Formats: sequence, C-alpha cells, structure tokens
Amino acid sequence: MGFLEFNGVGWDLPDGRPLLQDVNFTVGAGEVAVLVGANGVGKSTLVGIAGGTVAPRRGAVNAQGGMALMPQFIGSVRDDTTVRDLLLAAAPVRIREAAAAMDVLERQMAVRDDERTQMRYAEALTAWGEAGGYDVEVLWDVVTTAALGAPFDRVRSREVNTLSGGEQKRIVLESLFRGREQVLILDEPDNYLDVPGKRWLEEQLAATDKAVLMVSHDRELLGNVSTKVVTLEGRSAWVHGASFTTWRAARQARQDRLAELHRRWDEEHERLKELVIRLREQAKLSAAMAPRYRAAMTRLHRYESEGRPPEIPREQHVRPRLEGGRTGIRVLTCEGLGLTGLMDPFDLQVYYGDRVAVLGSNGSGKSHLLRLLAGDEVAHCGRWKLGARVVVGFFAQTHQHPEWIGRTLVEIMGRGEGTRNGLDRGAAVGVLSRYELAGAADQRFETLSGGQQARFQVLLLELGGATLLLLDEPTDNLDLVSAEALQNAVEQFNGTVLSVTHDRWFAGSFDRFLLFRSDGTVVETDGAVWDEGRVARKR
Repeated sequence: MGFLEFNGVGWDLPDGRPLLQDVNFTVGAGEVAVLVGANGVGKSTLVGIAGGTVAPRRGAVNAQGGMALMPQFIGSVRDDTTVRDLLLAAAPVRIREAAAAMDVLERQMAVRDDERTQMRYAEALTAWGEAGGYDVEVLWDVVTTAALGAPFDRVRSREVNTLSGGEQKRIVLESLFRGREQVLILDEPDNYLDVPGKRWLEEQLAATDKAVLMVSHDRELLGNVSTKVVTLEGRSAWVHGASFTTWRAARQARQDRLAELHRRWDEEHERLKELVIRLREQAKLSAAMAPRYRAAMTRLHRYESEGRPPEIPREQHVRPRLEGGRTGIRVLTCEGLGLTGLMDPFDLQVYYGDRVAVLGSNGSGKSHLLRLLAGDEVAHCGRWKLGARVVVGFFAQTHQHPEWIGRTLVEIMGRGEGTRNGLDRGAAVGVLSRYELAGAADQRFETLSGGQQARFQVLLLELGGATLLLLDEPTDNLDLVSAEALQNAVEQFNGTVLSVTHDRWFAGSFDRFLLFRSDGTVVETDGAVWDEGRVARKR
C-alpha cells in the first residue's frame, strides 16, 4: 500500500531566502491530497521534492510502495519527442536506465554490427527484461489503446507534437494509474484535458487505492476528488483534513484563530515589558526588589525566545485592468472557414461585447482557430475578417514564447512589442505589483512558475490595449485567487472575448457557446455542452 510522508522539509531560493520551512504532512493509501497555494509559493518545488527531482535542503521525504511523478508541463511537448519517450519519462528509474542503455547499443549496431556489439546488445536486452521492460511494454499497449485507440507498436515512434496536450496528458495518466507504483505525484494533471477527460480523471482518482498528491487549480475538480487539502502559506504548510468544498471556511476560521493568538501574544508581551520597566524603577530604590526584577527579565526573555504564533498569511491581491475599448459592431466574421484536417467549414458572426466560450474535445481544432485569428500561419479554407478598431490580444495555452527566453520581466516590458509601449523600470514594477509579480521583476520568464507565466501574459494583454481577447485555456495554471480575479476582469472587460476553456467554473460566466464536435462540425449551442450526445443547437 502506498504512503507518502514529509518530515520537516525545507528549501531555499538561490539567493538564500527560505521558500519552504518545516513542511510536515502525510498522504495515505486511497487518499487524494490536493496541494493549493498562490502561484510561486513553492507548490511545484514541493512536488519536485516529493518526486525526487529536487533535493530538500532540510528534512526528508519517505515514500513506500514505489513512486511515479507527472511534471507540470508534460502536456506542452513541442519537440521531436516520441510516444515511447513520453511513456519512458513517466516510468520508474530502473526502466528509464535500461531503455537508455538499450537505445545506445541499438544505435551502435546500426554503425558497427560486430560480435562484441551484438553481445553487449544481448546483455542490454537481458537487463531490459530483468528491469521489467517487457511487462511495461504490455502495459503500454493497454495504455496507448485506451488513450489513442492504437496498440503501442503502431504509435511508439509517433512524434508527440502531433498530439494535442490533452492526448499527451491522457497517455501519461493512463500509464500511472495502471502502473505498479503506489504513490502518485501529479502536478496539474487536468491541464489540457477536455471535460470528458477531466471526468475520466475524477473517476480514476475516486477509484484508486494509491496515495495521491496532486496540484490543480480547477475549482470543480478539487471539490469533486479531494479527501485532504494541503495549503502552502507563509513558507510552510497546514492541512485541512476534508474536501476542498469546506476548505474556504476552514481557512477563514484558521485566519481568525491566528489573529486572536497574535492579539493575545501582543497583549501579554506588552504586560511583561511594562512589568519589567516598573520593577526596574523599584529596584533602583530598593535592593530587595532586584530579585523580582531579574525574574521578570528572565520571564520576558523566555517569552520572546519562544516566538510569536505562526505567521498570519498575507492575503493575495491580483488586480488586472483589462480595459478594452469600443470597436465596430461586427468584431469577427467567418465565412466558410475551415481548418485543414480538423474542422469542416462554418459561418460565424461575433459582435462587440460578446463572450464566446469555445468548447470541444482535445484535438478538435479550437486552439488552431485562436492561433489563426491571432495571425499565425494555420492551414485553412474560407475567409475570416476582423472588424474596425479591433486590436487582438492572444493568450497562449502552452506559454510558448521563445522570444522571451533569457529575458527578465522588466526587460520584456521595457522593450515594448506591437501595440504595447515600453515602460521604464519604475512603471514596470508598479504594474507587476498589481499582478503579485514585483518580486519576480528580475527573473527570466522561463524560470517563473506556470501560474506566474500565465499572470504575466494577462498583464501584457492589459498593456497592449486589446479590444478582442483570444484566450486559450487562461485559467489552467492560475491559482485560485488569480483565476477568480481574471474571471472578474473578463466580465468587466469593455470589449469582446473568445476563450477556449475546459474550466467548467469559468465557462459559466460566458453568454455564447461554440462547440467543436469530434466529427469536424462546428455548432453554436444554448449553453455549455460537455457531452456531445446532448447537444442542443442554438436557434
């Protein structure tokens, strides 16, 4: 049976500042513990410590039953990685090492097929079998059939960049839930999954007897699957031993208790200091009071050395200002627009002020449509046209911005791009502070957490003066406070919004719904539709 335990775990930032201090909690077999906290507070670092990819500076992690890790950005692979590579990345270390040795010798045999190389290759095959490689291949056959509808031998060399992010996630999740490892560490496993995929994930989490530690920002998913909530705040962690549905009330009650403890501590501290001052004056007048004065001093020093109660976490304040602006009545016109190999031609009129949620299964072409409208080269037929005074702002789901790699946030904001003017350092830091990013002003973009990258993208949408927001899964990596702030900002935005989303909570704030069906057709529906079997066309 699986078991995961954190004992006094701590980790420091490169500049020596503590990020995590004295983290203690456990996850038992059959428990789904969800890890929540603000973007950049250390969730992914803690996941890395749990999974063994990051070494704790203090304390230790104990895992029993074997462990498997899904990193955060497994669903955004854009290189020449193959399906086999993706499965190996989620496999135990012994499997990865045996596969690497076998691959090296296969390449050597292609160049020099002599007896010595053949003997070494035979030894590598034996080591592969002893590591459990052939058993894993049987598992992978089941996994790819379930996730892609084809056996492993047919898809093993398929490049992952031909799959949607959701398909990539589904492959890895299938392998983890079906594998032998009894402890699963899942960092944003629901990102890139469509709603049927999220419901499948909920079913797997409800049925598993493994110990699961999971990071997610999907509010509905959290409420449906969690049995325990671990909250990172104030550089440490506290545990709510129940569902996320009752977490907010528990957090408020904890805040109130901490505030009361701090009030009582301060009152006692003041009383002891006043006592010391009074006894010191009395000791000046009478030597008989000196022992009482020294005793009071000792008591005050002991009280201060024991320290104040736990820190009261600072409330997070993310304040986007997506202002927008007036455009022509017709913001977007599509006539016979189709995406080659993905969508049949369809017609669409989007008007000023519309909030259009673009829904559908993974791989149906939703993200391709937004990329086309944002100006990317996407194979298509038919026509599309933007209206008068429309300024497009595009939020990329995978945060793929190679032009920002190696540049700090201040540098990116200082240079300016497109409709966005450059800002001096003072103005840039002022805007960053509204997005809780001032402390990351001199960090390179690629070193930010996924949620910090998402907030930075929203910030640049604000500065660019967009009147048409094209949002591709904008809430996927945002923490709970940031997701709610973005939702409020979108609702107040003076412009038009098209957003691809699988966030059931976020979709509830939209007024038009465009469904990309798995058969390639595109229809508008009366409400958010997650099950194609119950599609009601909009009249």
